[in-house]
Amino acid sequence: MMPPQVASSPFLKPFFLKTPLNVDSHRRQRRHTLPASEFRNLTPQDAISVFEIEREAFISVSGECPLTLDEVLSFLSQCPELSMGWFEEGQLMAFIIGSGWDKEKLEQEALTKHVPNSPTIHIHVLSVHRHCRQQGKGSILLWRYLQYLRCLPGLRRALLVCEEFLVPFYRKAGFKEKGRSAITVGALTFTEMEHQLGGQAYARRNSGC
Repeated sequence: MMPPQVASSPFLKPFFLKTPLNVDSHRRQRRHTLPASEFRNLTPQDAISVFEIEREAFISVSGECPLTLDEVLSFLSQCPELSMGWFEEGQLMAFIIGSGWDKEKLEQEALTKHVPNSPTIHIHVLSVHRHCRQQGKGSILLWRYLQYLRCLPGLRRALLVCEEFLVPFYRKAGFKEKGRSAITVGALTFTEMEHQLGGQAYARRNSGC
């Protein structure tokens, strides 16, 4: 059985940087066949690369992966349009995975559930390849992802949960704290944060959507 294909989204236009970032001479030689840098929706074929980056990033910090490989595959099959990957010369450098949610606050089942046609997106994970950290890539990807979400019909807000040390990062991106989350993973507790997406007509007119 062939894996599901992602329909080309009219709202996600390829974005290419003029020069590659941190590439060695071997990769520069392939620049004529692959774009230096692009943003696109993820597909199930990207799942292994996604999980490898996620596992390295989170196991070393908290000992817990936000998503298992099966969950990554599930979300990239059900709602690939709610994901975004940053690729440099064909290699995944950073990614975000989201899914639909239909309640005011996130609940434990939100960790594994996608609710289609919902006004709220649950951002499960943002992760950057270990060789690309401390370069601002996470902030750039999150900004572009939020601009992209504003162009998707019907979406009104984004929710996420994070550990306390990440609150300033998301606050800087425009998220506001909603208090302690009902979600727990092992001994970990989280803060729930919200970003309003609706009512951004000016941003839509000026974002190239």
